[in-house]
Amino acid sequence: MPYDPSPIDEIEVMPLSGLYSSGPWQTELAHDRDRHLLVWITRGQGRVLLNGARRGFSSHNALFIPAGNLFALDVGRGTLGQVMLVPASNAISLPHQAQHLRISDPTEQASLTSLLEVMRREQSKNEALWHRAMQAYGELVGILLQRQTSRITPQPARRSAAKRLSLAYCSRISQFHRENISMADHATALGVTATHLTRVVKAETGTTAASLLTERQLYAAHRLLIESDMPIQNVAAELNFRSAAYFTRFITMHTKRTPSALRKQSRT
Repeated sequence: MPYDPSPIDEIEVMPLSGLYSSGPWQTELAHDRDRHLLVWITRGQGRVLLNGARRGFSSHNALFIPAGNLFALDVGRGTLGQVMLVPASNAISLPHQAQHLRISDPTEQASLTSLLEVMRREQSKNEALWHRAMQAYGELVGILLQRQTSRITPQPARRSAAKRLSLAYCSRISQFHRENISMADHATALGVTATHLTRVVKAETGTTAASLLTERQLYAAHRLLIESDMPIQNVAAELNFRSAAYFTRFITMHTKRTPSALRKQSRT
């Protein structure tokens, strides 16, 4: 049989619904991931937090979110699409920055849909050399995205001070979410007052600066509670809460459930 290496971290393709199979929190809470993410919307609409701003998306929009970028995805009812997840260590050619591409050419739309569908078939069949096939098709997807970027995305205008501040704050949330840094501390590090940061982030994202920070904490808490069997006191320590009791109050206040109830509900 031909040599077909099976890397530990592989490209993965799934339907859009696979991103939130455990619940809406998986996409709706502001968070970042350790893999590059392509979201291809084929039907429906919604809103995305990306590049420090929140905007709408609709059919035939491609959202490319590099690993480590803060984002949130609110998917409208009946919205369909496909998703490609790429390990950050993978060498396929992809855009260097987060992109929101509106692909208007029907031929390009069909090409992207077809490539992702072929990748899903390769993934499910597990035939000889399927890993190499996934890599090859993934490279074609990356080329298509980069061509779209060069064709339809103009040179970005100089961002306003407000947009730069909102983006910088979102970047800090991703970078320091494991540390016990308050919104006021982030504001100080960015050289602005907490009041100014709150006002700017609210205008750019529709959410307060404190709420975005809370969402990132909630996302991390959901993952540890739902996707692991780690004792709750250990989860609290991992997330830098002063005590398990304080962590329980935090979760209960924002989800209306205790940590144990949240974990139990997700497994029923």
